Amino acid sequence: MDKTDPAALGFLKPEKYAAVERERRWLCAGLPDLPVLRAEAIEDLYVEGSRLRLRRATPVGGGAPILRLSKKADLAPERRLITTLYLTEAEYALFEGLPGRVLRKTRHYYAAGDVTLSVDRFEAALAGLFLAEAEFADDAAMAAFPDPAFAVREVTHDPRYTGGELVANGRPEPA
Repeated sequence: MDKTDPAALGFLKPEKYAAVERERRWLCAGLPDLPVLRAEAIEDLYVEGSRLRLRRATPVGGGAPILRLSKKADLAPERRLITTLYLTEAEYALFEGLPGRVLRKTRHYYAAGDVTLSVDRFEAALAGLFLAEAEFADDAAMAAFPDPAFAVREVTHDPRYTGGELVANGRPEPA
């Protein structure tokens, strides 16, 4: 299978129904000492045998959760196709019993110029792991973005630091 062919990845009409997500990721020693814009408690179910992820993102401090079912496929380590369906509680309940692995984290959002930077603090077996990520509108903005001062190293091209790999294989050994 050609991992860069959208049709081979299950995206038959990517120009019409899928978005391109451009993202860089960094390993961090902890949360940065910066003002937090907002935070969410996230529970992800990575559905077994698929590219599907069921997410419940609940605002820290209160508020209704955002419920969604997403499908992602990597075109390159920093570029992927994504489709998302927003769900009601009843729809979410239909999917949450599917077999899969659950990943829990708290996501903190920070302003970084024109970009919103998020830092995930993982829970359970991944406690103590912190990953920052930033999404970009285009390749030029992604290439021009500097590494955050609080980052230990960039891990965009290390597949061990994707959600699906973390939930399946646990914390990566240092490279």
